[in-house]
Amino acid sequence: MATRREKGEGSGRGGKPAKLYYRIGEVAKITGVKPYVLRYWESEFRWMAPAKSRSNQRLYRQRDIDTILLIKKLLYEERYTIAGARKRLRELGRLREGGGDARITGDPVQDFRRVREELRAIRAMLQG
Repeated sequence: MATRREKGEGSGRGGKPAKLYYRIGEVAKITGVKPYVLRYWESEFRWMAPAKSRSNQRLYRQRDIDTILLIKKLLYEERYTIAGARKRLRELGRLREGGGDARITGDPVQDFRRVREELRAIRAMLQG
């Protein structure tokens, strides 16, 4: 049985349905950043590389979108260079040195449930 989140029900930010993963086209619309710019930023901000599906499509999470919006603000509104934005993000703690997942809680049951939920969402996306 599918959960509310897998069905796209529930409310996310801005009244949009909550989703675990977004494709690059959806992220481009949400953030107002062209897909080729997002791919370029992946090369400049190596830690930003999203997970990929079996068909090699990029799968962004909400936290990735939030970070993209922050990068966009730093580069376009505050006029930082790429290097300056990278440094500022590090200062803000947005870069996870060592690549660990900041959402690991240490509670094995809670961590297992989160991973299971994300895997189900990926399976639903690949099947749908």
